[in-house]
Parts: sequence; structure tokens; C-alpha cells
Amino acid sequence: MTAENTAPTEGTPLIRPSSTDHPLHEAVVEACRSVYDPEIPVNIYDLGLIYTIDITAENDVGITMTLTAPGCPVAGDMPGWVADAVEPLAGVKTVNVELTWEPPWGMDMMSDEARLELGFM
Repeated sequence: MTAENTAPTEGTPLIRPSSTDHPLHEAVVEACRSVYDPEIPVNIYDLGLIYTIDITAENDVGITMTLTAPGCPVAGDMPGWVADAVEPLAGVKTVNVELTWEPPWGMDMMSDEARLELGFM
């Protein structure tokens, strides 16, 4: 398990399509939904902080995520929380969480459920 705060390699799209057809995808999404920003009562997946979930044929999981703001007090901890939530899933070989600030997070990235929970609908 690793949680790296690294930017994507130059030339790599910042938000790549997720591996939604992989058998582990839904379990990884649910694991991400178990992680909450301590200042916002909504999970990080529905907040739109998870940009990409990439799962290889060997079951290595790569997650690209952001935070609500660069000055977020849990910036150093949140990638580790996500890795800790995903790593125990049956079948997962390794987890690598990358933190990115591009594109910046915006309220328009929240799911309808998150907007409803926060009273924006």
C-alpha cells in the first residue's frame, strides 16, 4: 500500500476514464465512500474528490484525487485514508493514491446526493 502525493506524469490526462468495467470497481467506489472530509458531512466520492479509479488486470488500484482546497488541513493525511480504505478489499494487490490540484475542485463536481445532503438542491 502506498499513498503518494505526486502530480501525474507530463502528457498524462489529469482526469482519465475510470476502470468501471473491472470487477473490483464497485467495491473500490464503496471503499472511497467510507472516507469523509472531516469538515464536510459527505463522503469524498460523492463530493467529487475522486477523479479517477484505474484498476489493472493484475488488480493494482490507482486513484487520482483532489481536495476541496489546497490549504485543506488533512491534505497530508487524506490520500493515506483512501489507500487504507481500499487496500483491505479482497483481490486488491496494491493501492497508489495520487493527489492533484488540476483541475481544481468545484461544487459542480458533487453528486446530486451530496448537493441534497448539504442543502444545495
